[in-house]
Amino acid sequence: MTRKIGTEEAIKRWNRFADAYAANHTELGDIHKEVFLNPAIFSLIDTVKNKRVLDAGCGEGYFSRLLAKAGAAVTAVDYSPRMIDIAKERTPDDLPIEYRHGNCEDLNMLEDKSFDLIISNMVMQDLADYEKAFQEMHRLLTDRGCFIFSILHPCFITPESGWEKSKDGKKLHWNVDQYFYEGTYEQKLGERENMLFFHRTLTSYMNTLMKTGFMLEGIIEPKPSEEMLKKYPSFEEDFRCPDFIVFKLKKR
Repeated sequence: MTRKIGTEEAIKRWNRFADAYAANHTELGDIHKEVFLNPAIFSLIDTVKNKRVLDAGCGEGYFSRLLAKAGAAVTAVDYSPRMIDIAKERTPDDLPIEYRHGNCEDLNMLEDKSFDLIISNMVMQDLADYEKAFQEMHRLLTDRGCFIFSILHPCFITPESGWEKSKDGKKLHWNVDQYFYEGTYEQKLGERENMLFFHRTLTSYMNTLMKTGFMLEGIIEPKPSEEMLKKYPSFEEDFRCPDFIVFKLKKR
């Protein structure tokens, strides 16, 4: 763990990991997005038809495409140039998505109050300056606009967390440690190098959102539906503790 590594290093690593990351994504995203995040996020959205929507941290663009197919006018940004290239390659010409390279900590190329809805799916833990990112989301929303974002659950996915296993490999319980550490830690995702994540407490997230000018409208700790369990029985273990948390906020 180190507090000194910032967003610039995270960008370099995600850019190198982009092709391998995208290879694991279908038009519904990866398996965790299909099972947990997509249903949770869409349950918090009233409608996107004819709305101006920002996909803040779009990755390879699957969620942007889902939004556009549902009738939204989508602008999508990502801080990895390679991710943006892949998203453009995967997007049919008839989908109204404007892809732009940009870091959510500073989206000065986008005008104030440009969007009715902002979605940020598994992005905020990839940013060192989450306070600035929240300020940017607030600036870009219309009055009473909504901001929905998902992250790794900070109470359970910590710099030192993982399964405690028996000698024969049975999962006994989930260990959590270093919850109050706030800073950078590494997690193995790709084969070439570890990815960087920026941990902060639930208190820090909530206090920063309120200070920025957001009101909490809803919160979900996603768990697998019966339909998803039939498709992916191994996710039964996810009833033991949540991996993700999803927030819906409104601009005051």
